[in-house]
Amino acid sequence: MKSLLKIGMLLSAFFLVSCETEMVERLDEFSFEQGGYMRTVTPFPIPIFSVSKANMAGTNMTMVLEAVTPTAGANFDTYEMVIRFLDNTPANGSNAKTDVALKTLNASNFAKDAATGYPRTTLVVTGKEMQDALKLTADQIATGDRFEIRAKMKLKDGKVFDATNSSGDILGGAFYSSPFLYRANVVN
Repeated sequence: MKSLLKIGMLLSAFFLVSCETEMVERLDEFSFEQGGYMRTVTPFPIPIFSVSKANMAGTNMTMVLEAVTPTAGANFDTYEMVIRFLDNTPANGSNAKTDVALKTLNASNFAKDAATGYPRTTLVVTGKEMQDALKLTADQIATGDRFEIRAKMKLKDGKVFDATNSSGDILGGAFYSSPFLYRANVVN
């Protein structure tokens, strides 16, 4: 038994001595390309919003947004939103609508938050704004249908960030909370 233990120790020592360590230079993380995202501060976590068919003008989607970039938002330019309509109720016809422009928030619409140092704003989109952007009549909207708002963040250097080029951590992570996609279900 002792000889097996000695052989095991000798083999372990041999492997440790025979390993070669290659020195690798440290990565310069400051040379990596960096982007930005729009953090949804409230509500948290991001809910699926609802708008009332009976009160489109009185119901809305309201969020506090924060523009996050490596320069504390100084290179943030715009947050552009498009909207589409998903018709889930065939009883009133096929009324689905593809993407149309909804809103653009410029950097000037944001103010520096004292606590975080990043620019913040409150975004409010009423059900009526959604309806009007898509040129939908009241009869074309029914309980069970859904509006989807997709967004993209543009920086002053021309870079654009949205759901297609952001990581899962940014899109669904608890800290980043930046899906670039918001849903509003039509309810009674």
